[in-house]
Amino acid sequence: MPRSIQMAPSILSSDYLNLQSEIELLALSDEPPEWFHIDVMDGHFVPNLTIGPPFVRALKRITEVPLDVHVMIENPADQLDWYLDAGADTLTVHIESLRPGAAGGLGFSATLLDMSEEEIELGLALLQRIRAAGTLAGLSINPATPVKLLKPFYPHLDLVLLMSVHPGFGGQSIIEDSLDRLSEIRSEIDALGAPILLEIDGGIDVNTAPLAAKAGAEMLVAGNAIYGQPDPVAAMQAIRAAITKS
Repeated sequence: MPRSIQMAPSILSSDYLNLQSEIELLALSDEPPEWFHIDVMDGHFVPNLTIGPPFVRALKRITEVPLDVHVMIENPADQLDWYLDAGADTLTVHIESLRPGAAGGLGFSATLLDMSEEEIELGLALLQRIRAAGTLAGLSINPATPVKLLKPFYPHLDLVLLMSVHPGFGGQSIIEDSLDRLSEIRSEIDALGAPILLEIDGGIDVNTAPLAAKAGAEMLVAGNAIYGQPDPVAAMQAIRAAITKS
């Protein structure tokens, strides 16, 4: 049986001055998205600055579509509760943020090549805190970090988010080896028989979405390919249709 593909439009590409209408445009369409993807960037872990907890709380008031909150921040242990209290339905932290001082900074992504026991323990503690709040716990991995570093965390995860671009800005093209990395994660999850959602974020559009779905993604984040188009509803429908036809 083919996997059911879930759409998660990224509001990073939406019109923030008309955000409620942008949200309602998709949420009230005939085929609403399964999620809205919320990119939180702190200007330190990534070279961009976006939104915070009050914004997430406001979104929670205007839509029943679940909020997929992705925190690209260098100190998740200090800020998790802010987003849990604001109403995140999923809360995804970066594996790279588990190492102090690993922030990407200006112009590049944070990368880990190995992990200490202390870093693994910190990650497990964060995931436990998220789950204890009744929220789905996610871990995101940057393009140059080996996917093998995810292994200790799989039993404690509800979601894995593979970054297929360098985080920080929308509108980038998918990095070439991302689909191979996606397939590797898919194989690990399937071997465990774990109910973990596999999500991909970066360069997803009508052409790359079918490839991502074939490689094992179940949850597709698309920003510019939806909100950057003249008709976001038609754009989202076109992505769904392209996956169905593939």
